[in-house]
Amino acid sequence: MGRLSGHVAFVSGAAQGMGAAHARRLAAEGALVAVNDRVASPALDDLAHEIAGLAVPADMADREAVFAGLQQASEHLGEVDIVVANHAYMSMSDFLDHDEDDWWRVIDTNLGGTFWLIQAALPSMRRRGAGRVVIISSEWGQVGWPRATAYSASKAGLISLTKTLGRELAREHIIVNAIAPGVTDTPQLQVDADAAGVTLAAMHEEYAATIPLGRIGVPEDIAAAVAFLADFRMEALVGQVVSVNGGSTRTRA
Repeated sequence: MGRLSGHVAFVSGAAQGMGAAHARRLAAEGALVAVNDRVASPALDDLAHEIAGLAVPADMADREAVFAGLQQASEHLGEVDIVVANHAYMSMSDFLDHDEDDWWRVIDTNLGGTFWLIQAALPSMRRRGAGRVVIISSEWGQVGWPRATAYSASKAGLISLTKTLGRELAREHIIVNAIAPGVTDTPQLQVDADAAGVTLAAMHEEYAATIPLGRIGVPEDIAAAVAFLADFRMEALVGQVVSVNGGSTRTRA
């Protein structure tokens, strides 16, 4: 029996990278976990099978799909009381060259999708009398990043959403917090490497050189923080942003 036994979690963007690590960690802690990604895939199905969970493909930027996905999870696993908003889309471009449609795709997916996801999950949390929401923001939402304007802006919006909902929902024992990962070894780093015109290995080395810990993060680093924030025994941490980044934002000039 783990500390999350009896709880049902929904993890978005879980087919690979950090999302898959979050799902595995929550399942190891005893939760039943619905794993989501934008489209159905063997990777998503395999993960659901591995953790005895449920695969729920749905585009988080599509309100109707989000609500249907939460309904599916509740019908098959029980009412959801843990949400990990991990989904993300990133592109990089010089500010004046950023395609308008792509800009809004970033915002609609990262910020808008989290808005829909939490709205869809709140009724079941209220029926259960408590809930935990963990929003995955980014270090770039705290400090910004050149050529990642839309992504950084969307992640900064998630931080504000976290603080606001933390205040709004805490009296109902629905606790909202965020994690701002630093550079982490996920497939998303290939976007950075392509934009910089270097290999993925060189991108890893370049980022690691700026981090006091001397390495970039791994998905399991972030998953450990997710499990902590999902713990129903921990209630007084409300509307906070946990920076899991090897110390980089504490030492950057």
